[in-house]
Amino acid sequence: MHRAKGRVEQLLTAGGHRHLRQTFLSGLSRSALTAPFIGGLLLGTLLASPASAQTAAGAVDVELETIEVQGAEQSGEGAATGRLGEVPPAYAGGQVATGGSLGILGTRSVLNTPFSTVNFTEKLIQDQQARTAADILINDPSVRLTTGSNGFDDTFQIRGFGVSSGDTAFNGLYGLIPSNRANAQYIQRIELLKGPAAFINGIPPGGSVGGSINIISKRAVDEPFTIVTPSFISEGNIGTAIDFNRRFGDNKEWGIRFNGVGRTGEASIEDGDWTSGVGALSVDYDGERFRWALDVITQNDYTDNFRPQMTIRPTVPFIPRPPDARSNWYPGTELEQHDHTIATFAEYDVTDWLTAYAGYGHRWGTNEQVFPDSRTAAVPATPTSPAIPASNGMDENGNFRVLNGFYDSETSTDSANAGLRAKFDTGAISHSLNVGFTGYFQKADNAYTPGAFSVPSNIYNPSPLPPITADRIDPYAASETTFKSYAASDTMSFFDDLVLFTAGVRHQQIRQQNFRTNPQRDDETDATSPLFGIVVKPLQNVSIYASYAEGLSQGAVINAPYANEGEILDPFKSEQQEVGVKVDWGRITTTAAIFQITRPTLITTADNFRAYDGEERRRGLELSAFGEIVPGLRGIAGVTFLDPELTNPANAAQRGNDVAGVPDFTASASLEWDTPWVDGLSVNGRVIYTSGSYLTNDNGLEFPDWTRVDLGARYETVVQDTPVTVRLNVENVFDETYWLTTGNFVTVASPRTFVGSVAMKF
Repeated sequence: MHRAKGRVEQLLTAGGHRHLRQTFLSGLSRSALTAPFIGGLLLGTLLASPASAQTAAGAVDVELETIEVQGAEQSGEGAATGRLGEVPPAYAGGQVATGGSLGILGTRSVLNTPFSTVNFTEKLIQDQQARTAADILINDPSVRLTTGSNGFDDTFQIRGFGVSSGDTAFNGLYGLIPSNRANAQYIQRIELLKGPAAFINGIPPGGSVGGSINIISKRAVDEPFTIVTPSFISEGNIGTAIDFNRRFGDNKEWGIRFNGVGRTGEASIEDGDWTSGVGALSVDYDGERFRWALDVITQNDYTDNFRPQMTIRPTVPFIPRPPDARSNWYPGTELEQHDHTIATFAEYDVTDWLTAYAGYGHRWGTNEQVFPDSRTAAVPATPTSPAIPASNGMDENGNFRVLNGFYDSETSTDSANAGLRAKFDTGAISHSLNVGFTGYFQKADNAYTPGAFSVPSNIYNPSPLPPITADRIDPYAASETTFKSYAASDTMSFFDDLVLFTAGVRHQQIRQQNFRTNPQRDDETDATSPLFGIVVKPLQNVSIYASYAEGLSQGAVINAPYANEGEILDPFKSEQQEVGVKVDWGRITTTAAIFQITRPTLITTADNFRAYDGEERRRGLELSAFGEIVPGLRGIAGVTFLDPELTNPANAAQRGNDVAGVPDFTASASLEWDTPWVDGLSVNGRVIYTSGSYLTNDNGLEFPDWTRVDLGARYETVVQDTPVTVRLNVENVFDETYWLTTGNFVTVASPRTFVGSVAMKF
């Protein structure tokens, strides 16, 4: 109570809501609070008016425990920076937050952000029983998962551009999340920013331009608890999770939170065993001027027969039908992954208007795989056997040749940031000035040991993988990648936050070293990325915004079998223009955005060189809504209309065509309802729709559209003074079978899956 009350008093005496610092953010996320009148005024009115805040400061004594925040707090400060370990409160309904962190720009409310952002809460993660971040991100229509559960990794499309699992940040730092997927057990918030994000947190390691994902880790909260949750996933994967939380000290300034989960058994692939162990420890100190946090995460996965993926030959006369979703096209695959992360973050209030911050993390990870490949080279004829033609994926009947092999890798990553945040006024203009540095270094070792021969197979009747007779090779030096960047931004507030203008620039330096070429390659380059954004609020609850952002991506490293093997292409820029409007109706927020993103296209020339040539563009319209429709009925819904056009392709015949593998319409909607006839019982449902997309840029063949329906229920009760929550979700209720694709690269989506758990809170 001392910490919370002291901050509110400091807020009110420092000049109203511009110095809010989102002080009740952490406390509001920690417990369910109720809303009283404060000196005759609702807190929403207090936040909406600086004059009211200053008046109230001299008239009442504010008790934080009695605050309820709904929609009004979105109208708060234009560029609040927040405090380390605190997050913006949940919006009405509790599934989406009122704001989130934006790297160098600090923490902002949704209405005061000149971009499209969505911030999913821990409540939604728990109630939808997400196993990884991917299970939550598909609630947004502009995000689609391009790999199925229990696959090699989680990869996405955001606004029609590919986003790899490695482009997920952890508390604002890239490279610290396990290389294949982010486990939901240690996640407090999932922050989604749509559009190029190089300015926000620096260059994404995988060069994503469609958007960025940031994971906020769980921190200790005031209420002490231990939650034990046994669970199951069909067809027989069982596990147990624990969430331990305590705060200590005279003012509860020290916190510790541990999250762990262990599971084993068959999940969604026939004869596939997924054994996983995750442990995440968070320790933090929350003082008046100094804040510090430490995160330690270890994740270990063992998978026998993971979800297969393959390419389809671009010359097929028709697209083969997807096989049964539980089938395994590569019997005998193995995947062993070990990831270990340690990260620390600190900030210090040098003065009431100046804060210094820094963060550093290190991750070390290994992957050991039995990894089949359906792309096989031609085998010449011998006196005893005929020639075998080259094979690149499956044909229209599902036939392919498969080559088995060992593919092992090790990565070591260091990621850091540091900077200053200042808040001051120049006359009638309020400034939020940020200057900062980001650094990223990754060393990658790998080794590929192919088998001696390939065998014929078929996705509907697969052959066992051929044996690998060669000795397994230890990973050895492959590449080193170094990013450095320096950024500065200023958000200027005019007329008490009715107009917010943001301008910034980030200078980036890239060094890429490839040790597998002869001679070895060592390429360095630099570039500058600007950002501009404006928010105009004709009404306190209405924001009209426009922004321009540039993304910067490292150049592709060209591998065999291309003629320029070993070359590192130059980094490239992408550009986004976006305009939109956001309206907070009190308990429902609606948003509309129109955007355009352009970037070069990576093509293969007639003489088998890989190069950036031409341009592709995404133009789109996004419509979304979230909140509480009526008391007890909450939800998230949205649609995205997309025009993924090849505007200047290397092949002139493809000009104006759609980019392969990118749907032009997607929709997502979920609802949860507290039933009136059974106290504590809630039911929920979710529908995800994706239109068809093309196999190749020639636009000759199109994948069918698909719809996935999920249903679930939650029951909260008390058993012998112990709160108990029972959850049951059924994903893909109608057991639809469909391709997930990025073009000629495909996998089959997960089958009907039952997920159940019983959470006991002690």
